[in-house]
Amino acid sequence: MTQQDIERGKRNAIISYITIFGVIIAYFLNNEEHKKSVFASFHIRQSLGLWLTFWALGYIIGSFDSWLVTSGFYLFFAVLFIYGFSSAITGKTQKVPLVGDLYQKVFANLGKQ
Repeated sequence: MTQQDIERGKRNAIISYITIFGVIIAYFLNNEEHKKSVFASFHIRQSLGLWLTFWALGYIIGSFDSWLVTSGFYLFFAVLFIYGFSSAITGKTQKVPLVGDLYQKVFANLGKQ
């Protein structure tokens, strides 16, 4: 991955962390022929995995009647999103702790060039 690829894909990588719709928008922007970026594809996979996990676990966690459980859940995902977002801003391809490897494997076909 070159510095030129990082600069070309940085905007799409940042967009992908802004809501689930940002992932969809970044995916289609990154699939334009002259704008494909390995850097953006990496972050799109990371953010898609985070958003899908957030919604799936949020549905389960929402059934608990404890503010301690739900606040811990939101804090955990806030830290993961901030970690991924900050690595996209700084131009690094650092996987999100605990689940980043899984997201890269599950969504490996997403953004292939």
